[in-house]
Amino acid sequence: MATAEYLKIHPDNPPLSKILKVIEVLQKGGIIIYPTDTIYGMGCDLHNTRAVEKLCMLKGIKPEKANLSFICSDLTHIADYARNISTSMYKVMKKALPGPFTFILEASSKVPKLAGLKKKTVGIRVPDHKIPLTLVKELGHPIISTSIRDEDEIIEYSTDPELIYEKYKNVVDLVIDGGFGNNIPSTVVDCISGECEVVRQGAGDIEAYI
Repeated sequence: MATAEYLKIHPDNPPLSKILKVIEVLQKGGIIIYPTDTIYGMGCDLHNTRAVEKLCMLKGIKPEKANLSFICSDLTHIADYARNISTSMYKVMKKALPGPFTFILEASSKVPKLAGLKKKTVGIRVPDHKIPLTLVKELGHPIISTSIRDEDEIIEYSTDPELIYEKYKNVVDLVIDGGFGNNIPSTVVDCISGECEVVRQGAGDIEAYI
């Protein structure tokens, strides 16, 4: 595999020409690393099965066991990929997003099967960061979001895009440098029961929106 491309993109004002360059990689089934409002993520086009399977392989997980989490550009996307969202839950999400949360919801039939199996749940993110939001908007559908963990037990998550590139340049297709990332992941909120249940406390405080 060729060495990954390293692409600097301004986090607050991403030029469309650079965004389209990334879109091209995604459309060809490439794996990218990109910034979010929390930690850097690794992802691919949700609708490219081979790319998703490759991503699972990189993460060392079986596709059928993968808990899919992906980035949407706004709440209208969420309605496409999740179902049975209560009115109260929708109101919470409307207040909390874009923001540092991953909402676990019941998957709709639009969520692609993995290894021939239909996913029952899906994690939805709408990060408060222009690069991933613009990517999803231009691509026309979500991109998978999975965190980049660091072997360093103290740091846990890689924050320096140059170091991330050194580590992953031989396994992914493109690394976006959007400046330093944070080392606290998103707060994961399970909404399946219709209530907000925090599964992992991260950067966001969901209580502020309930």
